[in-house]
Amino acid sequence: MSVRDRIATPEGKRRYVRGLFATIADRYDFITVALSYGRDRRWKRRLIDLAAPSPGMRAADLATGTGDIAFALAARGAFVVGLDVTTRMIELARGKITASPAPEFLVGDMVALPFASGAFDLVTTGYGIRNVPDLQASIDEILRVLKPGGQALSLDFDRPSNALVRAVYLSYLTIVGGAVGWMLHRDPDTYRYIPASIRNYPGAEAVARLMEARGFSRVRHYRVLGGLMAIHQAFK
Repeated sequence: MSVRDRIATPEGKRRYVRGLFATIADRYDFITVALSYGRDRRWKRRLIDLAAPSPGMRAADLATGTGDIAFALAARGAFVVGLDVTTRMIELARGKITASPAPEFLVGDMVALPFASGAFDLVTTGYGIRNVPDLQASIDEILRVLKPGGQALSLDFDRPSNALVRAVYLSYLTIVGGAVGWMLHRDPDTYRYIPASIRNYPGAEAVARLMEARGFSRVRHYRVLGGLMAIHQAFK
């Protein structure tokens, strides 16, 4: 069964994503840098600058991975909780803590957040919403845990609207992902998940419309890497 078929249903995607990220967790930092040719850190800095965190702000970083965005928010004085569905990711994030104040890291699901309503001034996620099994439920949860006036920011791959650009982009990701998956895990499908998930992703403009429909206001998305990536910004 192809990767695309295995993630075609919410439950299938839930199982596949959880198994995948448990497999790649120890290589996650390396692969995000390698596949982005080192630009990943720059994109995350742009997200942080848009968020403009201030001392004392309460922030949640969802799909935190090994905590890059969470640590950057904490460095600017925010009180941060980093959440990820993969236990090994959280173990690795906790292992990066070298000083205080540091983020609190916990295991949890973006479609059922273990936080009170209105708990945060800011919610961020890097490569999160594309991977959830239920996009609408995740957006609803982000809105729920934000305070009135709070903002959400998301960095993720986009799905180019131009058919030719999309075909070239997805072919490139499939070829490179297959090669890297074979080298690191002896499984070419490991990183072919990225283009497969993009094919099923509605794209930045459609996600922005969904955020508006679910109750967010002042929704914007910023093109990154010529539109191959995007940052969403929205307010409650």
